[in-house]
Amino acid sequence: MKKILILLLSAGALLQSCKNQKNDVSQTKTADQQMSKTIYDYKVESLDGQEINFADFKGKKILVVNTASECGFTPQYADLEKLSKDYENNLVIVGFPANNFGGQEPGSNTEIGAFCEKNFGVTFPMAAKVSVKGDDTAPIFKFLTEKDLNGVKNTAILWNFTKFLIDENGHLIDTFISTTKPTSESITKYLK
Repeated sequence: MKKILILLLSAGALLQSCKNQKNDVSQTKTADQQMSKTIYDYKVESLDGQEINFADFKGKKILVVNTASECGFTPQYADLEKLSKDYENNLVIVGFPANNFGGQEPGSNTEIGAFCEKNFGVTFPMAAKVSVKGDDTAPIFKFLTEKDLNGVKNTAILWNFTKFLIDENGHLIDTFISTTKPTSESITKYLK
């Protein structure tokens, strides 16, 4: 009887220890989640000098695209505008002009804005020109491309019109290379 009592007490102590460890892991996970960044931590300047605050887009998916006016993929502006209209209730597209690839975005912010409006009727938000790779990478693109910051994956931006899809809670879902059209099923499946 004494042995059974000792075994029961030992089992109880072991269960309590496991329960305490589980609580410690839960508390650590919650603390890590609270410390991780989301896109809502970022504000950027728009083409017209205003502020784009990503926290304003909470509850919607966000598609971030590095753009260029003189690129072979520039016609994707039309698809981005279509996507923006088709999913306007649950998606925000934000374009980021960048001159990192082949000097294909040489214009000023004013010139870029006029080009986008005149040639593609762009109505979605466009950020001021930034760098998306190298030593002067904009902080938001560090977040988008570095797993240590976004918690999902590392992404090398290889060319203009790389796309980053963010969920309704500000977390990276996935990235898409330049050849992936904005209206392709690989992107739109997340929007339905």
